[in-house]
Amino acid sequence: MPTRTRAAALLGLILATICVALGPAGPAAAHAVMVTTTPLRDEVLGYAPREVLVTFSEPIAAVPGRVQVLAPDGKRINVGEPEVRDRTLRIALRAADRPLGTYLVSYRVISADSHPVAGSFTFAAGAPSATPPLPASAESESPAGALVPVAKYVGYLGLLLAVGPPLLAATMWPRRRTRRAATVTALVGLSLVAAGTVGSWFGQAAQVVGAPVGQLSPADLRAVADSTVGLVLAVRLALVGLAAALLPAVVRGTAGRARTGVLAVVWVAGLVTWPLAGHPVASPLPPVSITVGTLHIAGVTAWLGGLFALTMFLLRGTHERLLARILPAWSRLATLAVAWLVTAGLGQAAIELGRPSALLGTTYGQLLCAKAALLAGILAVAARQRQRIRRQVAAGQPRRVAWAAGVELAVTAVVLALTAALVQTPPGRTAGTTADGVTREGVAQSLTTDLFTLQFDVYPAAAGTANSLHAYVYTPQAKELPVAEWSITAALPEAGIEPITVEVEALEPHHGSAEIHFPVAGDWTLRISARTTEIDRSTATTTVTIR
Repeated sequence: MPTRTRAAALLGLILATICVALGPAGPAAAHAVMVTTTPLRDEVLGYAPREVLVTFSEPIAAVPGRVQVLAPDGKRINVGEPEVRDRTLRIALRAADRPLGTYLVSYRVISADSHPVAGSFTFAAGAPSATPPLPASAESESPAGALVPVAKYVGYLGLLLAVGPPLLAATMWPRRRTRRAATVTALVGLSLVAAGTVGSWFGQAAQVVGAPVGQLSPADLRAVADSTVGLVLAVRLALVGLAAALLPAVVRGTAGRARTGVLAVVWVAGLVTWPLAGHPVASPLPPVSITVGTLHIAGVTAWLGGLFALTMFLLRGTHERLLARILPAWSRLATLAVAWLVTAGLGQAAIELGRPSALLGTTYGQLLCAKAALLAGILAVAARQRQRIRRQVAAGQPRRVAWAAGVELAVTAVVLALTAALVQTPPGRTAGTTADGVTREGVAQSLTTDLFTLQFDVYPAAAGTANSLHAYVYTPQAKELPVAEWSITAALPEAGIEPITVEVEALEPHHGSAEIHFPVAGDWTLRISARTTEIDRSTATTTVTIR
């Protein structure tokens, strides 16, 4: 099979594997985690707060127009743009027209590692509403679809092709062999890096504004340029263009040392942009994480990219005597690259996992284990090949070497898919840091009628025991409203239990208390009626679950 045909076939295999490995893309995962809120999630306050604080696990930036607080009547009450101080989002509130009941806080922010974070939580003033408010429109959890992981994968594949073949051509390529294939491969790799970067740009814009890629406007795309990740992606594209201009002469061997040195600097700078647009910038030790992340990528691209070039272009058509010199040199280079990637990978894993339990207890850790297992298999094959090279038997068996290299490259396709998934998965160090909520026993609700707002609670909401009920009546503006007469009934129609009248004691003008016995568990219908004047009476009906 001709060299070009074999190269195209293997590239096709790698690209096809991504489709199988990625499968249907799930929602893009966010990497900053909400660690605490004020008020607490699900907390019931005795007053309506004038601000909300949301603190995340890493620094964030608010997405304009995507932070809101809805009052119990469904109206927005946040005032102006939210204020961001490092990791904390401060949302100022105005007084609600109907302050009693459940409030909804929803947000979309950008984490330090460039990933959009969307979420919501509720709290209540007085008692939770029977029907909590809802946002005007539900936001898509994954507006970018499969674009982001596919763009990441294409970018990694491009790195392998852009770095490995030129490195092999510059260090151990036979003088009489044409280097055109290495040049073309490297340029194709740079094109893939550029395509992956552009795809990441579109995916970032879609996730930031919460709209599908097809609905993005030029303004949405320009907005990415104002973010840190936008700057990193723009620098990467500029470096790709510079590398494309320098690369042909360097691969051909006609460039001087200065030009070769400049290309090397461009390559290193390009590799650094990958950790700068990912988890390492938000790690507990950013300089260390960025360094080990760069070394890890450099080791992978030098090893596997070089292996691709060796397999596709040198193993066939090269004399055994030349292979006897090339293969040991390649083995030494590959060993050094593998040492880099393993050492850096272990350091990176330790930082991103944070603790041993996250290795098996988080999605990030499980993906990391799968990647490590596949990588171990590749290294076992590579170690076997190294032994054969040391015994000087590999040069005479190029087909066997090519077969082993093909196995390594095929498994690498899956490793790259896992890597693309890893960079889209919250690191293990953030697991278990989600903001705690308030747990309550009993039932508490806020109900609204045409006359008043009724808040009541039933404790402990259990059958076969005495339950206390307290009811409070307020005006829509949360002023206490005196009640002239109370009437409360409880029924369980599904069990054939007709309404039971409950005797109410007026503890305060607006506050009634009662003791209720629920004979069996179930969803009881509770009717609470209050007469506030000689002619004004209103009834609130709801269902409470009795354990």
